[in-house]
Amino acid sequence: MITLGQIRIRIDPDKRREPWDPVPDIRRRAASMLGINRSEIKGINLVRHAIDARKKPELYDVCTADIELDASVEQRILARGIRGAVKKHETAGFLLPERGDKKLDFRPVVVGAGPAGLYAAYELAAAGYRPLLIERGDDTKKRGEAVRRYWETGELDTESNIQFGAGGAGAYSDGKLTARIKDRDGVCGEVLRLLVEAGAPDDILTEAWPHVGTDILGKVVANLLEKIRTLGGEVLFRTRLIEISRDHAGRVDGIVTSAGDIKAGAVILATGHSARDTVTRLSGQGVIMTPKAFAVGFRVAHRQEIIDVAQYGMPSGVVLPPANYKLTTRTAGGRGVYSFCMCPGGRIVDASSESGRLCVNGMSRRDRSDEYANSAIVVNVTPDDYGDGTDPLRGMFFQRRLEERAFETGKGRIPFSDYASFASAAGVRPRGAGTDISDETAEKVFCGRAAKADLSGILGRKLNVSIAEAMSDFGRKIRGYDDASAIIAGVESRTSSPVRIERGEYGEAVDIPGLYPCGEGAGYAGGIVSAAADGVRTAAKIIGRYSPA
Repeated sequence: MITLGQIRIRIDPDKRREPWDPVPDIRRRAASMLGINRSEIKGINLVRHAIDARKKPELYDVCTADIELDASVEQRILARGIRGAVKKHETAGFLLPERGDKKLDFRPVVVGAGPAGLYAAYELAAAGYRPLLIERGDDTKKRGEAVRRYWETGELDTESNIQFGAGGAGAYSDGKLTARIKDRDGVCGEVLRLLVEAGAPDDILTEAWPHVGTDILGKVVANLLEKIRTLGGEVLFRTRLIEISRDHAGRVDGIVTSAGDIKAGAVILATGHSARDTVTRLSGQGVIMTPKAFAVGFRVAHRQEIIDVAQYGMPSGVVLPPANYKLTTRTAGGRGVYSFCMCPGGRIVDASSESGRLCVNGMSRRDRSDEYANSAIVVNVTPDDYGDGTDPLRGMFFQRRLEERAFETGKGRIPFSDYASFASAAGVRPRGAGTDISDETAEKVFCGRAAKADLSGILGRKLNVSIAEAMSDFGRKIRGYDDASAIIAGVESRTSSPVRIERGEYGEAVDIPGLYPCGEGAGYAGGIVSAAADGVRTAAKIIGRYSPA
């Protein structure tokens, strides 16, 4: 078996129809690249697929594939040193460590059923540790009902919403599965494999920009939870962590929750980036935290066709998936501004979890069929922006102030305007003229109640100018991006956790044995895959050190 990369297949929109079967085209191109007959190829396995639009409107599928050949043919090809063709090396994939010899007094408890908590609980259950997974929000069905009720009526359930509940915040996004972390130990491959096993589309294993879709993620999460139960784990919903309890030696031996006291041999803290009440309580208990940089900004929406034409040179239609983008720049003042959580064919959603505060996020279904694309455009902020003081939670207070302003600006609804109004207030000239955004358009862009408003007072002038400057630069990269009629809404304040809970050599919180900070809320991840991977690695640390109770 050889692995062949850079298999380029020209896309002909007039001839191709979905669904595309890549195998015949790969067979044809691979035979040509290897200088063999097509009949000599015994099998093909697609490993990676991307679309190359650098010479638009001339577009190419670019594939990497494992090619099965007779041994003599394979040897002949490898001896010729054909570019892109290498011997396939089988890897063992991710392996959990052998169980440690120190016995846990009680079963491990995992706090939070987002990606980090789900995967930590799964690995512990698969290894025979019978973990207890607690989640402050609801299961997928009841959570979905609470979210829809909030979007329709404004009645917020502060325990079960877009931030809290089975699947965590990632369950109400786009299910994007890109990761910026190295996968030397095969953990990211383990994350994707389990998602497919739980019902996610198998193309997430091969696509360069994989995604699941919010409409499918709920079913996947429910299946993962059932796997945990089948393997001996237990799941409790509507159970919020209040504080940790420690024995006479200072080691964590349990937790206090809204449902009562629970004994624990180890506690994995995977609460996500929005459990502000929990973080505040833990800080008061002496859990060592440090403030960290994050980013804040607004969501910007354009018609998907504008993005498609800019990226592909043509509308996406039935042949091409709705186009996405990734943008970054540095302003004259030295601030980094970038696109975050871009959602092709999606909606801007009200993602609030605290009364009197409002924040937004982006969401797409699997087919990404909505008329508008949206992305957060965010600017980096550091502890220097939070104000003076040594309180490690001051970044969280900064986020809350922005969300309070957004709530006040929109009178409890998502505040939005055309880009012309925002840019003019920031002293930057947009392209073209602004437009009055109709109620019909707003219904296509937003999930949740929305109101036209002046956004200039939410972030303040300094950050507004940074975003407007960046938008002008992005307009030079994607034609029409900084058009005056683009829609801007806010506030995007929860790109990542504003604190890091410090952990030591064995993954435990500094000076608190038995407490394992994990995932995005603890400051060690930045998305679904990286959070899930941190959950797997955290579970592995417990397994490698302890045996089950």
